Amino acid sequence: MAASAALALLKITVGMKAGSTAVVSDGIESAADVFSSGIVLVGLIIASKPADSEHPYGHGRFEILSALGIGLMLFGTGTLICFQSIAIMREPGGPPKAYAIWPLLISIFVKSALWGMKRRWGKKMHSEVLLADAANDWVDILSGLLALAGISLTLLNPAGFPAADHIGGFAVGVVVIALGLRVVHDTALQLMDTMPDENSMRQIREAALSVPGALGIEKCYARKTGQRYHVDLHLEVDPELSVRRSHDIATEVRAAVTEQLDWVADVLVHVEPFAPATIAKGARASERSDGKS
Repeated sequence: MAASAALALLKITVGMKAGSTAVVSDGIESAADVFSSGIVLVGLIIASKPADSEHPYGHGRFEILSALGIGLMLFGTGTLICFQSIAIMREPGGPPKAYAIWPLLISIFVKSALWGMKRRWGKKMHSEVLLADAANDWVDILSGLLALAGISLTLLNPAGFPAADHIGGFAVGVVVIALGLRVVHDTALQLMDTMPDENSMRQIREAALSVPGALGIEKCYARKTGQRYHVDLHLEVDPELSVRRSHDIATEVRAAVTEQLDWVADVLVHVEPFAPATIAKGARASERSDGKS
């Protein structure tokens, strides 16, 4: 947040003094980063609170809501930048000063470091809001390059590209809008309990079936509640087993999945009687699917 605030102040001040629309637009985007990172911080703090009687699945969904807020903020910021660039484009003015390039170079370097750090920790923590903020930094790098290209064209050939700097500012806004829409789309899918990819579901099933006595899986669902997933699993066991032994197998399955997959928070196991005919039917369907593929 401190880095984004310093970059915003530097770019807006130098951009206005140098007469560069692209640099000022990039500075406005950096100013929005201060607020988006603040949302990330609050989201992570609240999401880390343990489960209670009113929130048995924990508070992780607040992190997803925070990421949704970042997406909406990015969309609004990008729209503002586009309108501002169009308004300034209509006003007469000379080419920007050459020193307007320096804040952009500094920003690209700093944001590259922040992008790498946030992306690494976001993947390690399975944090959607931190990954969204990392994507925001990636857009800062791209917008800085677009602004740099616009200024460079104007400085190299003021007569041939008099509006390149303004167009660069508009391009920055378009990129920010695109990222905002992507973040909103991804977080909305998670709020709708969209299942993880097939490879992740396969890992859950394999971990469950690695337990002795686990004969099959009738159903398996997963939904994200923050940084990790909660799984609902219908486990098939020998119908002749006692209730106690079936319960023990279910407990071992729950432990196996959570221990082998660090991105799974908990598993709710429902025990079903093993149905060989159902399993064979599912296997034949899988073979037909593999043959078609």
